[in-house]
Amino acid sequence: MKQYTITNNEEKNRLDKIISILDDTISRTSVKRLIEEKKITVNGRKEKPSYEVKVGDIIEIEEEVPKESHIIAQDIPIEIIYEDEDILVINKPKGMVVHPGNGNPDGTLANAVMGLCGDTLSGIGGEIRPGIIHRLDKDTSGVIVIAKNDKAHIDISNQIKNRETSKKYIALVRGIIKEEEATINMPIGRSLKDRKKMAVRKDGKEAITHFKVLKRFEEYTLLELKIDTGRTHQIRVHMAEIGHPVIGDYIYSNGKNPFNVVGQMLHSKKIEFTHPKTNKKVIFEAPIPKYFKDVLDRLEKN
Repeated sequence: MKQYTITNNEEKNRLDKIISILDDTISRTSVKRLIEEKKITVNGRKEKPSYEVKVGDIIEIEEEVPKESHIIAQDIPIEIIYEDEDILVINKPKGMVVHPGNGNPDGTLANAVMGLCGDTLSGIGGEIRPGIIHRLDKDTSGVIVIAKNDKAHIDISNQIKNRETSKKYIALVRGIIKEEEATINMPIGRSLKDRKKMAVRKDGKEAITHFKVLKRFEEYTLLELKIDTGRTHQIRVHMAEIGHPVIGDYIYSNGKNPFNVVGQMLHSKKIEFTHPKTNKKVIFEAPIPKYFKDVLDRLEKN
């Protein structure tokens, strides 16, 4: 049981807010659940999340022992870019699903991380699980960061939410883009025509993608892209919307290409953020996969 006594500097804060200040290993989502379950009390009583704390209030937090995960640990080879006691940085291969779901009960990145790290993972939500902070689509390769404990998970998640991280991608798109660089600012929401797809919608969530041209080929353009927001399928939707779909994307274009590539040619090249423990900027990169290089070599020879 953790116990805190409210001081002059802390009074008049909402209960749910002060908990996040007193204990940065507990997420806002978990705070609300723990208050509801009476695992967070004020002077021995259950209070609402909006309760304003007073000087002398004694807040008690029942420490949770995370339950075993429903995600099966599997011995799946994955390329590790970097690892320490707080984070794991992986080069996700094209074709690997990040998290188990309908049609993909196992064989995912989450299963691989469970097998690799065992019980040294995040316990956010009351369950031991891989700290998947951000996701990549099944056929998007490249850098992805895993948190190995709750503090790292919350810290990096907040950086992403506050747009303090930098994520850059490489994509090969159809057609010749005339601009050297540009910004696409179009809101994205669930498609009204196909619930499995996303689409540009006026009532969607803000979505901002910056791109610059790296090289133009006869019928294609190689781009570097940076996203300020992390909407589902954001780059793929934005590029298709401006008439330059990502090569191989069979969801947001017809997928046809002379390279016989199945799935979008989109690679998460680089991520930059502040390390949750050292507070220093860190940069991690993943090399462009062989199949992508092969296509570029073929275009260079034409």
